[in-house]
Amino acid sequence: MVCEARGVTERSQAVPPVLARVPGQPTAVAFLAGAVARPHHAYVFAGPEGSGKAIAARAFVAALLCRAGGCGACRDCRLALDDRHPNGFVVEPEGRDIHVDTIRQEVWHPAYRTPAEPGRKVFVLREADRLSPAAADTLLKVLEEPPADAVFLLLSARAYELPETVWSRCHAVTFAPLPEGFVVDRLIEEGVAPERARLAARLTGGNLGRARRLANDPDGSAFRDLAARALELAATGPAGALAAAEAVLDAAVAYRRGLRAELDAELAPFLDERGRPEEAYRGAVRRIEVRFHRRERRAEREYVDRVLLAASSILRDRIAACLGVGSELLMNPDRAPEPVGSVPAAVAALASLEAARAELAEQINLNARLVLEQAFLLTAPTAVG
Repeated sequence: MVCEARGVTERSQAVPPVLARVPGQPTAVAFLAGAVARPHHAYVFAGPEGSGKAIAARAFVAALLCRAGGCGACRDCRLALDDRHPNGFVVEPEGRDIHVDTIRQEVWHPAYRTPAEPGRKVFVLREADRLSPAAADTLLKVLEEPPADAVFLLLSARAYELPETVWSRCHAVTFAPLPEGFVVDRLIEEGVAPERARLAARLTGGNLGRARRLANDPDGSAFRDLAARALELAATGPAGALAAAEAVLDAAVAYRRGLRAELDAELAPFLDERGRPEEAYRGAVRRIEVRFHRRERRAEREYVDRVLLAASSILRDRIAACLGVGSELLMNPDRAPEPVGSVPAAVAALASLEAARAELAEQINLNARLVLEQAFLLTAPTAVG
C-alpha cells in the first residue's frame, strides 16, 4: 500500500503499537507508520474537530521519541502520550491567537538548542491556523532551515487558513470525520454501556475524545444539567436570566479551580525528593506550568461554551419535537423535550445562544457575564415552556 501526502509517498510497514491504537484513521496511520524511521521535518494534520488528530499526534510523537519506534509501554511513550516528554514541545493559542513571542520562545529557541534528553525534538502546534501573521513568518524561518533533529506537527481543523508559505513546506496528513456509529462501537468495546455510549457520541457530535471523557466521567453530564436549569431560570423573566448567567459563571469558576490537582500529577516525574525540579528537566517543568496556566485561563470560557452548547441542544430538541421529529433524531434522546410556547420565539432564543458562543469564541476579551446575561435575557418566557 502506498500513501501520498503533498506528492510525497511513504511505503507502509508494520504499524508501531502506539500508532495502532489510533482509531478510525487507517490511511493516516499507515502513512505515519512509514514515516517514523525517516520523518520529514514538518507535517500538517488536517481534519475536523474530533477526527483524532490530537490522538494521532501524541502517538506519532511517542513513536518518534521512543527508542523502539513506538512500543507504547516505555517511559518515553508514556510521557509523550501524556504531553509530558522533555523533548516534546506543545504550543497552543494564548487567548485568540498564537503570538510571535510564543513561537520565538517555545519553538525558535528550543529548536536550535540541545534537547534535555538524547534524541529528536518534536514540536506540536495545536490550532495552527491561529498563528498571527508575525508568528507564521517566524515559524516559516524555522521551517525553511530546520534543525536536523527537529520535527514539527501543525494541527488544524481549518488547515486551509494556514499561509501557503507554511503549508507548502509540510507534508499533509488528512483525517476524515469519524461516523457517530464508529464512536459508539468504540466506546462499547472499551466497556461503556451501549445507552451511555450512544448518548455520549450524540452529545459530542461524534468527537471520540470528548465522548470518551463524557462516558467515563460520573459528572460528565453536569454541564447539561446546569444548561437545563439555566433555561428554567431564564424562562421566569429578567431576574431569572441574570440568575442563570450567575449560575453558569459560578460553575465555570469551580471547574477551573478543580483543575489545580492535575498540575501536581503532571510535574511529579520531574521533581526530586524535595519536590523541586531536577536540573535537567527545569525547561520541561516550565513548559508544563506555562501550558497548564494557559489551559487554566481558557477553562472557564470553555466550560461556559459547553453549557451554552448543551442549552442550544435542549432548545433544538424542543423545537424538533414541536415539529414532529422522532426521538431518534434528538440531540438528548434520554430527555423528553418540554413543549415550547412559540416555535419562532424558541428559534430566536436558540439563535441568541449560538451568537453568544460565537462572540465568546472570537473575542477573548469580552466580558463573559454581560454576554451571558444578554443571551439569557433573549431567551424569553415565551420561548421555553
